[in-house]
Amino acid sequence: MRDGVKLYIILYVPLDADRAHPYPLLMERTPYSAGPRGETNYPVRGPGPSRELSEEKYIFVYQDVRGRYLSEGQFEEVTPALAAAALGKPRRAGAGPAPHDESTDTYDTIEWLLKNVPGNNGKVGILGISYPGFYATASLPGAHPALKAVSPQAPVTDEFIGDDARHNGAFFLLDNFDFTNYFDVPRPQPVAKYDELFDLKITDAYQFFLKLGPIKNANAPQYFNNRARIWNEYLQHDTYDAYWQARNIRAHLTGVRPAVLTVGGWYDAEDMYGALHTYQAIEKQNPGATNRLVMGPWTHGAWSRPDWSKFGPYDFGQNTAQYYRQTLETPFFNYYLKGKGTFGAPEATMFDTGLNQWKDYPTWPPKVAANRSFYLSEAGQLSNTMPTTGAPADEYISDPAHPVPYTAAIQGGRNNEYLIEDQRFAAQRPDVLTYQTEPLAADLTVAGPLGVDLWVSTSGTDADFVVKLIDVLPDDAPAPMPNPQRLNLGGAQRLVRADVFRGRFRNSFERPEAFQPNVPTEVKYELNDVLHTFKKGHRLLVQVQSTWFPLVDRNPQQFVNISTAEAADFKKATIRIYHEPGHASALTLPVVGP
Repeated sequence: MRDGVKLYIILYVPLDADRAHPYPLLMERTPYSAGPRGETNYPVRGPGPSRELSEEKYIFVYQDVRGRYLSEGQFEEVTPALAAAALGKPRRAGAGPAPHDESTDTYDTIEWLLKNVPGNNGKVGILGISYPGFYATASLPGAHPALKAVSPQAPVTDEFIGDDARHNGAFFLLDNFDFTNYFDVPRPQPVAKYDELFDLKITDAYQFFLKLGPIKNANAPQYFNNRARIWNEYLQHDTYDAYWQARNIRAHLTGVRPAVLTVGGWYDAEDMYGALHTYQAIEKQNPGATNRLVMGPWTHGAWSRPDWSKFGPYDFGQNTAQYYRQTLETPFFNYYLKGKGTFGAPEATMFDTGLNQWKDYPTWPPKVAANRSFYLSEAGQLSNTMPTTGAPADEYISDPAHPVPYTAAIQGGRNNEYLIEDQRFAAQRPDVLTYQTEPLAADLTVAGPLGVDLWVSTSGTDADFVVKLIDVLPDDAPAPMPNPQRLNLGGAQRLVRADVFRGRFRNSFERPEAFQPNVPTEVKYELNDVLHTFKKGHRLLVQVQSTWFPLVDRNPQQFVNISTAEAADFKKATIRIYHEPGHASALTLPVVGP
């Protein structure tokens, strides 16, 4: 690299690569190890990221990013990006200090590859899923002229607002406790393998984290014991301060020249936000850029699986992963790196999770979508009409000692199906409010982000709010076929979208504010996009609750520093959701069609 640090790579070069048969370079930069590689490690995919790309023949490049595994240097969590003036070609010898980030490391790697790998055609592509997706995004600012095609897939993008660490300020406890246990191990020198910080077998995550108590107890001697730098950074930076703002790559996505194909999953529990907002940032800041979006019925990276025809109890009737690779990903790289074939994909290729159909759109969100408000009303009604009479609010007692579980399953790790799970288990609790429509007289297609506008009060000084949009199936809904588990979907409350908002950030993520007890207060936020058709005879249902445990850490419901809170700080609170004139709570849906 331009500062003298050396990064480790593994190369796969087709045996016939030479001046007469040059091949493009297709690269993945990763913090999860470039190796082990070799033919014995790829019985299904071959040396490339997919069987389809392996069969096409590329020069495949895998690189350990700075400070991870066998690369030299210091690792930084989602490395902050340099200003545009510091990017571009490497500095000349004697030109002074050489600032670096992931954009410059990518540039320098490409420069080295072009000069030192025989048989390349002078064109480079980059792709990656999750954290490698962030490194793909980071290649775009000040991109090397040889970089022609980039595919950020489920990219980490803004960890405080909507990706892995926090959602709207609320800390995602379950995932980060597990992830940082192995990812956050100190590394004094390059290593081929990391061990975990502590050995722990969890069988019931709900009970384990309840017994753990306040989140500061995670630094007990038997757990992190202050050895995990990133874990501590996550907790110390509990507002959207300079730490998080510097790690938001979106502001740097200007002057984008390579063709971009951003990919995400509607059931991605980690980086759905990153896919949608990386695409949107490029679209808004780069008029005329070649920028496309794909969203399928996938969990995190499921489009790379050999088969993704079903998920949970739902059958898609097609191998959606194979469809993506054969009709989108492989033609994308072939066209822009080899000049092979054509690539006429629409601006947005999106899977309708209610109809199990792919749909094409010239823009995303669709310009034809019209916002329609659904009001939370008396007696559990969800209505297109703003309430004018009746009781002013519904209420529940939120008790941090008995939080609402995010799933009905009892298991040690995250239930990967929670984003499609039947929510009847939650509807039975007294601390979950439900509002539903009458059966729909016609299909209703929702396409785009969902707007939440709650009028709330709490007897405490802080609170979280979890809002879910749910598709209620008719009582006579058919069971999935085949049905070896004897599943009955009649009356199922199928989760379509949900997310949490930490109430102290209702006016600013940088400057949190306490609630005035028992005073009606507006909380507005946005849920990630959907493309879902609620079929005729189904109902729309909205659930509201204040805990989602242990997916999300518990809010003490007092305006205190949660990372240092004591057990005594966690208090019960009476939460009210208002539906009266002037304080009408609603969910706004972008509806396509009548």
